[in-house]
Amino acid sequence: MAAVDNEVPMEPELQVMTDVEREAECFKEQGNAFYIKKDYSEAFNYYTKAIDACPKNASYYGNRAATLMMLSRYREALEDSQQAVRLDDCFMKGHLREGKCHLSLGNAMAASRCFQKVLQLEPSNGQAQQEHKNAEAVLKYEKMAEFDFEKRDFRKVVYCMDRALEFATACHRFKILKAECLALLGRYPEAQSVASDILRVDSTNADALYVRGLCLYYEDCIDKAVQFFVQALRMAPDHKKAQLACRNAKALKAKKEEGNHAFKEGSYECAYQLYSEALKIDPNNIKTNAKLYCNRATVGSKLKKIEQAIEDCTSAIKLDETYVKAYLRRAQCYMETEKYEEAVRDYEKVYQTEKTKEHKHLLKNAQLELKKSKQKDYYKVLGVGKNATEDEIKKAYRKRALMHHPDRHSAATPEVQKEEEKKFKEVGEAFTVLSDPKKKSRYDSGHDLEDDGMNMGQYFQYFDANNIFRAFFGGPGGFSFDGSSSSGPGNFFFQFG
Repeated sequence: MAAVDNEVPMEPELQVMTDVEREAECFKEQGNAFYIKKDYSEAFNYYTKAIDACPKNASYYGNRAATLMMLSRYREALEDSQQAVRLDDCFMKGHLREGKCHLSLGNAMAASRCFQKVLQLEPSNGQAQQEHKNAEAVLKYEKMAEFDFEKRDFRKVVYCMDRALEFATACHRFKILKAECLALLGRYPEAQSVASDILRVDSTNADALYVRGLCLYYEDCIDKAVQFFVQALRMAPDHKKAQLACRNAKALKAKKEEGNHAFKEGSYECAYQLYSEALKIDPNNIKTNAKLYCNRATVGSKLKKIEQAIEDCTSAIKLDETYVKAYLRRAQCYMETEKYEEAVRDYEKVYQTEKTKEHKHLLKNAQLELKKSKQKDYYKVLGVGKNATEDEIKKAYRKRALMHHPDRHSAATPEVQKEEEKKFKEVGEAFTVLSDPKKKSRYDSGHDLEDDGMNMGQYFQYFDANNIFRAFFGGPGGFSFDGSSSSGPGNFFFQFG
């Protein structure tokens, strides 16, 4: 608490006060009484009456300054303290209060000078010694914050400003710097709170208006942000940061809207270029850039730039880990490239965030495709597409069975014979499943063929591909390979009945 002065100033030659002086002293005593009761508003009123009666009395200004400090009206308190020391340069409490006001307002250099003046008057003054150390600490944190801001170490700046504000409690400059860094760190509610506190005290503070706009801008509320930037520029037309932010906000909005329009018109190459240009405008705008990356990924998918689209989605997620749309887009790209495990992970993340029927369906479908991908791909074995007709499956089997039949490779090395025999068996397995509508249906839906009593695993364990081959080609006499020496090793011929 700032202590008031109770001593009565006396003229050295005369000990008798005039009526006006007695009245002023009475006002001061009443002010002291209210000050002790912590009724600072009434104390202020009586000290003002004392000053009006005797405007040349330094202690009256000193007492009113102490009262204004208790009311957190530091600028007015500073004026009274300065007036007090102008009237009496040896008024130690006046210098001390002036220093405290400077320090509270963040002017540590001026505060330091005031405390040094007190120490000249009274070198052993413990309060002045401590306050001088506090001023030096504020100067240190201020320099550190300036250096860290240049390095874009915004967390360190917030730390430095918190330490400085322990002493400079009313410094709007420090609060604004902290709020700006909070905004740059994505801690928008905290930044908004600091800026709003300042605007409640000073509604025309251009820096606070700028920070409010910055928070809205980084939250992708660009139209509202521009309004605050414009308001800040009305208060301070040369506000460089507000000028830059306003320019970036308008440019970002325009470029994004151009990209959206091009996409709707089907001009995908143009949209891709416009989104790319928008991403260069302001790297600090995390939320908007996340959306731009996701938009560009959508366009990339249309242009069959699937890998690039995946990278863009990943960039969007790095900027905003809660961005569901980016997870969905990336999962879709993974599905298109048959990276089912990655797709399942993304859909699981989405479903954990938003448990909708649609997301559940997408997750189940990805899980099914993952399960199917771990099965033997019989379509690939036969070399046909998944929509192949019955005739196409038969033709493919005929071709592959003849290609890999062991008799055709009887003159090959043991290793080749073993590999071709394996392929021949796989061809037979594939045809067995895909030529049977029931088995094919279960296979296509990802079900295990061993379920429901089909026991295909046990069946294939003892499976003889030659039986399928003979059945397909009509049994004995329908087809044979001739491995005789006269026809040459590995030669074969068709024999039709």
